Amino acid sequence: MSLRRSVRVQAKPTAAPDSSDGDIPEVTVAPKKRGRKPKATDTIARSSITPDGKSSRVEDDSVSMPPPPTTPNKRRKMASTPTKPPPKTPTPSAIGLMTSNSVLRPTYSSGDIDDPTPPPNDRLAAPHHTNATLITPGGTQVDPTYSNWEESPSKPGSEPATTAGRFLDDACARLLEIDPKLKPVIEKHQCRVFSPEGLAEQIDPFRSLTSGIMAQQVSGAAAKSIKNKFIALFPVEACPTGFPPPALVAQTALPRLREAGLSQRKAEYIQGLAQLFANGELTVNMLMTGTDEEVIKKLVAVRGLGIWSVEMFMCFGLKRMDVFSTGDLGVQRGMAAYMGRDVAKLKAKGGGKWKYMSEKEMLDIAEKFRPYRSLFMWYMWRIEDVDVEVQGTS
Repeated sequence: MSLRRSVRVQAKPTAAPDSSDGDIPEVTVAPKKRGRKPKATDTIARSSITPDGKSSRVEDDSVSMPPPPTTPNKRRKMASTPTKPPPKTPTPSAIGLMTSNSVLRPTYSSGDIDDPTPPPNDRLAAPHHTNATLITPGGTQVDPTYSNWEESPSKPGSEPATTAGRFLDDACARLLEIDPKLKPVIEKHQCRVFSPEGLAEQIDPFRSLTSGIMAQQVSGAAAKSIKNKFIALFPVEACPTGFPPPALVAQTALPRLREAGLSQRKAEYIQGLAQLFANGELTVNMLMTGTDEEVIKKLVAVRGLGIWSVEMFMCFGLKRMDVFSTGDLGVQRGMAAYMGRDVAKLKAKGGGKWKYMSEKEMLDIAEKFRPYRSLFMWYMWRIEDVDVEVQGTS
C-alpha cells in the first residue's frame, strides 16, 4: 500500500495538494546547489495578500542578510630562497660600528670617523703589527710601537721597512708585482683602511668588540639604535671616551643592559667581555704588541666572539695587514670571480659555509699575497665591479 502511494505521489503533477485529503504528501527537497552566496545587499522576498485577495510577492528592503564569511586568499607558500645575489661589495655594516671613533660626543654613534688627522708620514708601519692608535678604558691614547717590527711571526726578516705615508702604496705595488691583473680594481678603488687617514683612526678595543657583538644577526640600523641606547644607559661623567668603560659595564645587572634592546645572550656576552678587560685578562698592550696568532687565539676564546668577528676587528680595527677571512661569503664570491668563474651559476657542493670556493683553495690562492692578505681580501670584496679579464697575466 505504501509502495503504491509513493509511486502515485511521484507520478502526480506538481500542482498544489488537495486540502481535503487527509494524507500529507511527501515533499522532495531539491539538492542544494553550490552557487553564488547572497550578498549583504540582497533582499528577502515575502508573501502578502492584496486587497483583491490574491497573493503577491513583495521585496522587503527592510530585512537584509548578514554578510557571508570571507575566506582569505591563500597563496601557495614558496621556499624562501634568495633571488638576489650577495652585494658586490658586502663589507658588513658591523665593520662601521666596530671602527667608529672612541672619542665621540656622549650618546652619539655614527659608525664614521670624526675628523681623522693623518699620522706623521715617517711613522713606522708593519703588516704583522697593530698600526692604529688604541685607546684605553680611561681614555689614554696608545700609539703603535714597532720595537720588534723586523720579526715577522710567519717569515722572520721578510717584512720590508715602511712608513705610514708609504704603507698602502708599497702594499699595492706588491700586489701588482704578484698579479698585474689586479691593476683595474686597485686603480678604481682606493683602500682607505690602510691609507694615512685610515691609520689615524683611534680605536677603543672594548667599544669596537662590544659593537661587533651588538651587530650580530641584526641590521645596521638596528645595531646603531641598540648602541646609542646602550651608551645612554650610563651617566656621561662616567664615560671619559664617550663609551662606558669595562669596569662599569661589568658591574651592571643584565636586566639593565637589556633595556638597550639586547637579547639575554648578547647582554651576557658583553658583560663577560667587560669583565675580561676589567680584570686585565684582555689589555690594550697585548692587542698592540701581540703577534697575529696570539691576538686571534686570545680573542676567539672570548664567549660571543667568533673567528669572523675577530678577523674583521684585526683588519679594520687594529689595521693589521696580513689577515685573511675564508668564511666571509663576500670574499668567497669575489675570489671565484677573480679566478674567472661565473659566480651566478655556482652552487654549494655538499653544503657548509664555503659556497663559492673551498677553504683550502682560498688559502692556497691568497698565500702568495703574504704579508698583504688583508689588502688582497679588501679588493676581493670589490673585484666584481671591475673587469679584470682585459688585463694580461704577465
